[in-house]
Amino acid sequence: MNDFDPTLPETLETPYALYRELRARCPVAHTDELGGFWALTRHEDVARAAADHATYTTTVQNVVPRVAASGRRPPLHLDPPDHTPYRKAITPLLAGKRVDRLRPYIERLCNELLDPLVAQGGGDMCGDYASVVPIRVFAEWMNLPLEQAEWLADVARKYARAVGMSDPEATKDNSALLYDLAVHLLDDRKAHPRDPEDDVTAALLAVRVDGAALPDDMIVGTIRQVLVVGIIAPQIVFGAMVVHLANDLDLQDRLRTDRTAIAPAVEEFLRLYTPYRGFARTATRDVTLHGVTIPAGEAIALVYASANRDAAVFDDAETFRLDRPNMKDSVAFGRGPHMCPGAGLARLQLAVALEALLGRTTRFTLDGQVVPARMPEIGPVAVPVAFAGRAA
Repeated sequence: MNDFDPTLPETLETPYALYRELRARCPVAHTDELGGFWALTRHEDVARAAADHATYTTTVQNVVPRVAASGRRPPLHLDPPDHTPYRKAITPLLAGKRVDRLRPYIERLCNELLDPLVAQGGGDMCGDYASVVPIRVFAEWMNLPLEQAEWLADVARKYARAVGMSDPEATKDNSALLYDLAVHLLDDRKAHPRDPEDDVTAALLAVRVDGAALPDDMIVGTIRQVLVVGIIAPQIVFGAMVVHLANDLDLQDRLRTDRTAIAPAVEEFLRLYTPYRGFARTATRDVTLHGVTIPAGEAIALVYASANRDAAVFDDAETFRLDRPNMKDSVAFGRGPHMCPGAGLARLQLAVALEALLGRTTRFTLDGQVVPARMPEIGPVAVPVAFAGRAA
């Protein structure tokens, strides 16, 4: 049964038109493509499913189409209570002062990356800029030495590109390399212990559950997950932000002159251009929604990108509004036990990267073919721009 075909060629806008149609016509949709799965497109259904791990488990399949080839990667691949020790170890290192301390590093990094682009008058805002920022920031956050940070930047960019372009072989090959780095990190932290309050690998090694340490293979899986969980999404959101601003020069000028508007603009961009449409759950029992029954054991995509454009929740939902009053309803970072623990770091990176770009230019416009990602992401993976002028 095919209510829609996720394999058809796309532009940046065609998925949103499809989701608008599905929300109205078929909010619980099914396709036989990509292994077969159901898709929830309305905000109410997506938010409820994301919060209900008893009915919609993440332990079977995590994205549509299935990407993970081997190994369990907590906390995303586990439900409570099994996921909780991993999440408790990670979350404090992604909050408050630990994240705030990264701001000067992110500011320096963004300007270093912009220097050659400003000199040449433009570049690919995904490949040359937004794909590098989160990788280098995560390397700094994970206390990787420079040579490992540079290696990670190269491999993670290839991995992100492979996922974005639905290249399973390249995805698998680069994922294996990321596992190798995770194993090396674990071995290094065992041989050279670090402060668990300042190092995510050390924090995972320090966890005890009923007096027992976490299994090595699960720590490796967690590190592997952390290495990329915050790498792909930020570059896609940032690329969408740049496309939007290149097409709305008035808003571009406003954000350039009023830096206080950047933070709320980032929130609205995250809602409007939520980068995920294929985070998956599996029904643990038969579930009936809107007169449609999803059988137990079948994959379900929680289409966050559709939910965040649901007019039943957001007035004028397809339009950017800087003063939107109900941003708390956005599911850009998910809901429930798997709500993204790195939301604060993601917001900081996006805001600093945008502020740096606006501060170093007087105007930017599109300058070539914008390339859209494929499932599970939604948004651009290549955004070539030209700088009409440079501020510094």
